[in-house]
Amino acid sequence: MKAISNVVLPVPKIYSGKVRELFEIDSKRILIVTTDRISAFDFVLPNPIPEKGVILNQLSLFWFERLQNVCENHLDIIDFEKFPQNLKGFRNVLEKRSVIAKKTKKIPIECVVRGYISGSGWKEYLASGTVCGIKLPDGLKESEKLPEPIFTPATKEEKGVHDRNISFDEMVEIVGKNLASYLKDISITLYRQASEYAERKGIIIADTKFEFGLYDGRIILIDEILTPDSSRFWEKNRYQPGKNQDSLDKQFVRNYLESIHWNKQPPVPELPADVIEKTREKYWQIYNILTN
Repeated sequence: MKAISNVVLPVPKIYSGKVRELFEIDSKRILIVTTDRISAFDFVLPNPIPEKGVILNQLSLFWFERLQNVCENHLDIIDFEKFPQNLKGFRNVLEKRSVIAKKTKKIPIECVVRGYISGSGWKEYLASGTVCGIKLPDGLKESEKLPEPIFTPATKEEKGVHDRNISFDEMVEIVGKNLASYLKDISITLYRQASEYAERKGIIIADTKFEFGLYDGRIILIDEILTPDSSRFWEKNRYQPGKNQDSLDKQFVRNYLESIHWNKQPPVPELPADVIEKTREKYWQIYNILTN
């Protein structure tokens, strides 16, 4: 299957993100197309991962349906056959990798929930014993399960600006206390419910992030959820606290970029063919495990 990096359609494009392209359908709805682009350390890499956009979109649809009892989501039309007539000639670009969604006012916070100590959280813990201002028990090992999931928000910055981990108090300053408290509670509930399901499938969700928007005065779940781009997935039967885990997600690409000592500045390095193929395999593997 040919990788999809750029999308041109006969409707106005309103935004081009690291992975997704957004197009206007009407005043209340947008078309979201998930490309095969992959980003790491806030840069889009030169090489797309074939079929990645299909996997992300289909896995998000699976989770949106599974978690709709917890929180309303932005989905409007998910069946390509029901898309507007002027998009019907773009089946090869849109089918399985796009949805028509409610147009929301995005809340500028990434709602990160961590059930295990890893990644940037582990680095901060080593330096200060905290993650996003939350004091954690002494003596934790890398990748260890936390006593309770913690909410560690980040700013949602514009393209080209690094997202920034913030404390809950800083989040309150940005969005207000009531909204911050609601987003914290709903994010942890979503994480817990998804984690319980994934564990029954033999998968640990170490951490994940959610995004929310306002629609007709309601707070709804938007973007993608619980995908290998937005989450850290570990196989339960291979989990060993005390070290970095082999994961079924984008961390594989990050690890490669760390191994070649890229300074995280342009130019962005090319991915070798074997890294591209292994990444594609990992994304399909987690999709198949979670969705049967």
